[in-house]
Amino acid sequence: MALLDIENNLKIIKQRISDAATKAGRSPHEVQLIAVTKTVEPEIIERAIDCGVTDIGENKVQEIIRKYEIIGEKVKYHMIGHLQKNKVKYIIDKVDMIHSLDSYDLAKEIDKRAKKIQKVMKCLLQINISGEESKYGVNPLEAQSLLRQISELKNIQIVGLMTMAPYTDNPEEVRKYFKDLKNLSLEIDQLSLKNIDMGHLSMGMSNDFEVAIGEGANLVRIGSSIFGERNY
Repeated sequence: MALLDIENNLKIIKQRISDAATKAGRSPHEVQLIAVTKTVEPEIIERAIDCGVTDIGENKVQEIIRKYEIIGEKVKYHMIGHLQKNKVKYIIDKVDMIHSLDSYDLAKEIDKRAKKIQKVMKCLLQINISGEESKYGVNPLEAQSLLRQISELKNIQIVGLMTMAPYTDNPEEVRKYFKDLKNLSLEIDQLSLKNIDMGHLSMGMSNDFEVAIGEGANLVRIGSSIFGERNY
């Protein structure tokens, strides 16, 4: 993809983010764009960085490793895909945030690996807000008890929640899921658990991020609207 295309796409996306935030009575500066670089080659990512991208999201550990070796610390890395315990050690020193924490066992492994490098790892608890069997994430009804357990770990900090809404051609159909996640975050916030902060809501992708921003998203994960449609 040409640099001009990426630059234009980013301008359009940033304007749409700004408009959605303003419409919701929020500051556009509250919303962080995470450019999803799944299947995007490092030279294309570097073009996006030249155009102002500061954070990228990857679904696979091996892709973070590969791209980190080439791009280095020019950008912040977010692990947004399902994470297996045995692969935590490969990315613990590379990622700024893990969006896909979904079990106590995984939390213990992240905590152990983070402790070894004297790091406190920022994580989001992934919630399966829609209850779809095809999606990873914690049942919303189990979130509070799990967070009470995780709060005892010293090298992991929960900084919010993440979810993936069902795909639909009409984003208004998934507004209720974003609203439910926001409400869950408010309920958790009332518990005042140590090491648990509800400052971040990672929700909304290319097809529904404006609705997500309207319901409180401040991390939006956008790929195809920046880099074009890809073969997954």
